[in-house]
Amino acid sequence: MTVLPDDGLSLAAEFPDATHEQWQRLVEGVLRKSGKDVSGEAAEDALSTKLEDGLTTRPLYTAPETAEETGFPGFAPFIRGGSPAGGAAGGWDVRQRYVGNDPVRVNEAVLADLENGVTSLWLSVGDSSGGLPVDALPRALDGVYLDLAPVSLDAGAEYADAARALLRLYAERQVAPAAARASFGADPLGHEARTGEPLELAGAVGLAREAAAHWPGIRALTVDALPYHEAGGSAAEELGLSLATGVAYLRALTEDGASTGEALGQLEFRYAATADQFLTIAKFRAARRLWARIAEACGAPEAGAQRQHAVTSPVMMTRRDPWVNMLRTTVACMAAGVGGADSVTVLPFDHELGLPDAFARRIARNTSTILLEESHLARVIDPAGGSYYVERLTDELAHAAWEFFQTIEKAGGLAAALRSGLVAERLAATWAERSKKLAKRREPITGVSEFPLLSEKPLDREPAPAGPTGGLPRVRRDEAYEALRARSDAHLAATGNRPRIFLAALGPAAAHTARATFAANLFQAGGVEPVHDPVSVDPATAAEAYAASGADGMAVLCSSDPLYEEQAGAVAAALRAAGATTVFLAGKPGTAAGAVDEYVYAGCDAVAVLSSVLDRMGVSL
Repeated sequence: MTVLPDDGLSLAAEFPDATHEQWQRLVEGVLRKSGKDVSGEAAEDALSTKLEDGLTTRPLYTAPETAEETGFPGFAPFIRGGSPAGGAAGGWDVRQRYVGNDPVRVNEAVLADLENGVTSLWLSVGDSSGGLPVDALPRALDGVYLDLAPVSLDAGAEYADAARALLRLYAERQVAPAAARASFGADPLGHEARTGEPLELAGAVGLAREAAAHWPGIRALTVDALPYHEAGGSAAEELGLSLATGVAYLRALTEDGASTGEALGQLEFRYAATADQFLTIAKFRAARRLWARIAEACGAPEAGAQRQHAVTSPVMMTRRDPWVNMLRTTVACMAAGVGGADSVTVLPFDHELGLPDAFARRIARNTSTILLEESHLARVIDPAGGSYYVERLTDELAHAAWEFFQTIEKAGGLAAALRSGLVAERLAATWAERSKKLAKRREPITGVSEFPLLSEKPLDREPAPAGPTGGLPRVRRDEAYEALRARSDAHLAATGNRPRIFLAALGPAAAHTARATFAANLFQAGGVEPVHDPVSVDPATAAEAYAASGADGMAVLCSSDPLYEEQAGAVAAALRAAGATTVFLAGKPGTAAGAVDEYVYAGCDAVAVLSSVLDRMGVSL
């Protein structure tokens, strides 16, 4: 047995490092085999993916391309975490959300969750939030040890009354001021974004000054970026608007006499965590860097550690196949934790269907528990730190967000930007571009636009109280497909059958399976049932098969290009003779030109195609 000397030499020392240019040449060779004759930067660009905010995901990242020095956890610029130990001591705070106006039911849910892993409570309070009546807060928190379980309030315009009610409860239960841990959730600008109704900042400033003077564990102000995320905003827009909100609150507090450090200590930031894990990790890291820059500019860099509350994105939650939401929220929770969020709220998988049941709340809280206790995710401080990709993405996202923040400031600040329509127009434009990707399935939604299950039995949930409206819209990724599926459901209820399309598969399975699967998925996304029986047809059998299918005037040819050239014309003619009014072909437009009416293919506008199909089938709500 040979023992290698411990001289510090790498085992790879005898091998020269590969250069970036050598890697590019290898990429060029692979691309040429696929028919793309590109070289140099163009070859690398061919493997890149464009994201929102002008960002691009490159196929390769190396050390020289990373951002500037990121510092250490717990030290400015806080990219690597707001505290030196990160979540290693006890993991992130597992914060469960409670919506509903029945204090007894809320109390039952609160106690069950606290006994099974939840560490803090996020309560919707007040009529404007569709939550608990303010005077019902004591009943909802009956049996809760308020010195152990932090409470975060979401009370909209009634934030002052809700805060006073919570303080009275602390006094009644003899909770020492030093032991109280809470967030009053005052967010006048966030409320205006939600409702279009301006609120004075004076009340929130007064609460913050009182909390700073007498309640060291309470933060009065919340910078909630969810209204902008839910209106279709990108990650950089969400960050930029949160900075503009935070700066507006800092100005109000310091103008009232608070020190910069005191003002910074009164803010908590709330961001959405999505199933795009790397973008979410970068977002939370970039948010801390940006806020540290604000604190530095204000003269208090040591107080610039941003307190972060992550909420799994409502925009990504689907109403169809809601079980998949468990996977989405797991990835989002993991990304928020890795990104360094202090508190994480996992929305129940049935969030979009109404009030969650006990099972859904259990799954939501156990998502964090598994990641913390079984996966040991918090035992590593800043686990994404040092990744060339994450560091570069964090840097680029921070610059894009800072640019948008400056745009808002030049417009007179967030209040002015909201009232002028600047914010609404910017977010609407971003959502319009994203909607195109969703419609073309460039951004797939599993269970909705990809691999839908028409036989799925819908979940029945009690309707949740209506939330605030009147301001920025609330969008959902599934909304266009949900509208199509609702038309199909109405047709099923009225006739006993869903609208149908016949899959005319030509040749053996090897020739038609891929395109038949593609077509079946596409039409099912709009609630149109594909009939693929028999497995294969030809000019002699197509008419009889179509007649037996019960199709509503539509058929789609599925096969290989050579078989299309041989049989498409004759099969299409047979289908039309049997009553088909429209014959689609699954494949490249122009294939078997003149033989078919329309084409469906990867990248086509699925929403437009499906809407047109349902219109021609006479399917409406």
